[in-house]
Amino acid sequence: MLKVILQAPRHIPPFNEPARDLRIQNKPLWLNQRDLLAPYVDREIELPPGARLPISREPMIVYRDNLFFDEYYITEFLTQAKKRNRAVRAAFSLDDAAFREHALPLSVSYTPAGNLYYADLWYYPNGPEADVEPLVIDMQAREIGYYHVPTYMATESGDLVYQVPLRAMMAIDCWTHIFIADGVFGLFARGARFEDRLARDVWFKLGVLATAMYEGKQLLECSKLVKVGKNCVIDPTAIIHGPTTIGDNVTINAGAVIENCIIGSNVNISQGCQLMLSVVGDGTFLPFRASLFMTTIMENGMVAQNTCLQMCVVGRNTFIGAGNTFTDYNLIPSPIRALDGNDQLAFANRPVLGGCVGHNCRIGAGMIVFPARTIESDVVLFGSAERRIIDRDVKYEQSDHHKLKDASKHPRLYPRRGEADLTSW
Repeated sequence: MLKVILQAPRHIPPFNEPARDLRIQNKPLWLNQRDLLAPYVDREIELPPGARLPISREPMIVYRDNLFFDEYYITEFLTQAKKRNRAVRAAFSLDDAAFREHALPLSVSYTPAGNLYYADLWYYPNGPEADVEPLVIDMQAREIGYYHVPTYMATESGDLVYQVPLRAMMAIDCWTHIFIADGVFGLFARGARFEDRLARDVWFKLGVLATAMYEGKQLLECSKLVKVGKNCVIDPTAIIHGPTTIGDNVTINAGAVIENCIIGSNVNISQGCQLMLSVVGDGTFLPFRASLFMTTIMENGMVAQNTCLQMCVVGRNTFIGAGNTFTDYNLIPSPIRALDGNDQLAFANRPVLGGCVGHNCRIGAGMIVFPARTIESDVVLFGSAERRIIDRDVKYEQSDHHKLKDASKHPRLYPRRGEADLTSW
């Protein structure tokens, strides 16, 4: 089968990079797509915006390169498409709670048609044709609680919930979609699939129990749920609960607590760090008592001691200094707004949401970042009386390194699309 990749050249703020190059579950999005489709295709072509599909009579799968999908969704999509033996396009119904609550808000990639929303994913059994049917794949959402709001903090109190899909697909149009893809559609979904299999597969359940008993570990700590790579050094006092995946050459020191995370290779997690439902990219360094909750850190980052990141996304090669706190909740209840696919502020459909830091940033110590605020790639923020509270999005032009006599000591690596390097600013 031929694979045709349609380029989505739009850059995602604050990273200033196309979605295909951003990391989802510690892989560049393009690599995630390639690996999942590898069993079905034998060759591929990539088309720039506006290019016509190739003339061919062979089976063809066509998709835009800003799509995130997991193996469960793409397997079901291709299975159903081949059964129909007709040209189909992926579609979602508003009755699908996972799509309605998490994929659709802030997005610009779906084409509405009545109660359906079309995504940029097609299957052609005999080459391109104009007559295409919608193919709705149920994402099998499960309602799972993740946060409790006490009555004194909000008029609407109780458990906040996610609609967690057992098979997932969504377009990456803004930074909050990375948060959803990694957390709700990634780590939460992995845990939900594990619980679902435990409930319906007695032999799997017995295998997990037998492994835990043989290894003398608590069930969530056994090797069926915690996958560890090569050449890792893990202190025996560290607590690691699965499902968790740990890469190669990882060091985890005393007192660290890790629950349902993806840890990349060459990562150093120091004493007393707390990680829950987070994705930690290759080469990341977490000094002592750093805390991550439902947070993504892309490759080669560093989060210094006593810093707390909740529901955040951090780009590659970024340093966040000691004692920073990224808040995720409005103390006076009001809807949180975030940048949408048109780079405009819109309601995020999330009652709690952290912030986002781009690539190649340097954030000084002791700052407080308000919910859903973004810091653009290549920004430097010095700790000062004027910079203690970040209550607005920070653009490159507002970076503190421009105040230095030699601003070129911090080069701009990620300019906005169509914009020249402004290191002489």
